[in-house]
Order: sequence, then structure tokens, then C-alpha cells
Amino acid sequence: MLPDPDALFPVTLPDGTPWPGTVFLRNALTHSNIEVGDYTYFSTFDPLPDPSGYAARLAPYLFEGAKDRLRIGKFCQIAHGTRFITHGANHAMDGASTFPFPIFNADTIGRYRDSFVQKRDTVVGHDCWLGDGCTLLPGAHLGNGVILGAGAVVGGDVPDYAVVVGNPGQVIKLRFEEDVVERLLTLAWWDWPLDKINAHHEAIAGADIPTLLAL
Repeated sequence: MLPDPDALFPVTLPDGTPWPGTVFLRNALTHSNIEVGDYTYFSTFDPLPDPSGYAARLAPYLFEGAKDRLRIGKFCQIAHGTRFITHGANHAMDGASTFPFPIFNADTIGRYRDSFVQKRDTVVGHDCWLGDGCTLLPGAHLGNGVILGAGAVVGGDVPDYAVVVGNPGQVIKLRFEEDVVERLLTLAWWDWPLDKINAHHEAIAGADIPTLLAL
């Protein structure tokens, strides 16, 4: 059964204490440029005393009021060491040097930041698993049901239900046949009412895809 979607620490240890190393991000983050869906969690071996600090750990270059956003869907699983490198990490590349001289002057740092053209958001679909230590590059778009292997470095567009490994990240397979992927996307179980998800969670997590598609 799913925990309360408004919980901060959804995992309870056998002694009854909440485990601070797993956090529902929607309930932890206050960053205006980050959107996270219900039940998406981040697991870490190094819990912070203030969970709102996970915004800086996950997306250290995404500043409040930046031109781009980080948007993560529902039911995603984000492992320790995952990092989103957003457009705020960029340097100007049209001059003789990429050294960011303006950031060392309070009068010019703002103009330097604003000089970059609007870039697309970084987007993670629903029910994605981002493995240990993976990196998403600026403007990456992951479809629904994507798996990123540990240490993968991923940019560009990743199709629904793809498995990606390596640096640079490469799609090594689709998890299901294309017709099944289409039906799963139509099913969109992550948008079901909570009671329906709880009633059919074994089918959702199981290998019996025909049963799930018949619901």
C-alpha cells in the first residue's frame, strides 16, 4: 500500500522511526524552478538536516528565477548521486575565452546570467528510475518509464520505456515492444486514483503486462 503522498519521509523502519534517507521531493523542495509529481522520491546515503537543501544537491546550477525549469513526473525513483546539470552551468562560448569574467563583478554578474538565450526545460517523465550517480545534461527530456543505468550521462531526448547506459548515454533497448509501450502510455496508471493504484499495485509492479493492460 502506498504511504500518504504528503509524507516527507515515506519509509518507516521496523522500530517505527521514519528513515530520513528517502524523501518525497514534492514535500521537501521549495525551489520555484523545480516541479515534482506525487510519490517521486530521492534516496541518499547522506541525509541533510533540512530536506529543502536537496534542491541544491540535485540541481546545483538551477537558480531561483532562472529561465529554465526542472520538471519531474510522478512515481520517479532517483538514486543517490543523481545530478541535473541545468543551463545555469553554461559559459559563453562565442569569445576568445570561456572564462566568466563578469561573475566576479557585482555590477555585471546579472547581465551575464541574463545574456544566455532561453533554453528548454529539463524534463523527466513519469515512473522513471534514475540510477546511482547518473547525470542529466541541460535540456534533457526523458519519456515515461525510462531507466538510466548507474553513472549514465544523458542529454537530448530519450524515448518512453528506454533503457540508457554509459557516457555518453546510449539507448540499449526498449523495455517492451512498441505496441505495448503505446498501450501503457494510454493506460497512464500514474494518473489513476490512489485507491485504484493500491488495488492493482501487484499488476503494476509485476511482469504480467497483459493483466495490467486489461484493467
